[in-house]
Amino acid sequence: MNDEINYKNNPLHGLGLKELLTQIVDHYGFEILYAYLNINCFKTNPSIESSVKFLKKTDWAREKVEQFYLYKFKNLPRVSSEQFALSPRDRVMPEGQTPRDPVELSLEDAEVEREQKAKKASEFNKNNRSNSGKSYGAKRGGYSSRQEDARDKQDRWKSERKTSDSQSTSSDNDDDPWAKWKK
Repeated sequence: MNDEINYKNNPLHGLGLKELLTQIVDHYGFEILYAYLNINCFKTNPSIESSVKFLKKTDWAREKVEQFYLYKFKNLPRVSSEQFALSPRDRVMPEGQTPRDPVELSLEDAEVEREQKAKKASEFNKNNRSNSGKSYGAKRGGYSSRQEDARDKQDRWKSERKTSDSQSTSSDNDDDPWAKWKK
């Protein structure tokens, strides 16, 4: 039995990062890429060379661009959850799946998508806050009680320090504005 996996059906197989980025930029442009991916290398002084250099060093950004390439530019259907957990280059596409025409994208659609993601993230955070507490860390194998106590002491110390600093600086500032100037 052959245990080797055939990755040749993956559109990323044999495709270099520079070629991938060139195809996407030629079709969509840097402005659309920044709007959808929110990666700064597509906003500030964008160029293929600088973007490739950044993406080679940054795994999360490269995977984000590769997913964009697969599911927006090549317009492939979403894969199963177990395949989605893998990086885009390691995914195995079903045999009959072929790339389709690129999805038509606009800046307005990107803004709507960004708002939907922000709303979903706030709902997720709201639900997690209601489930949070000291018992959460213990249940999940997170912080030990000693670590929680140390963190709580540090938080109290920081808040006490802020209040004492604000009180002392206000009285010091009234007397001599140059009192804290280094000699």
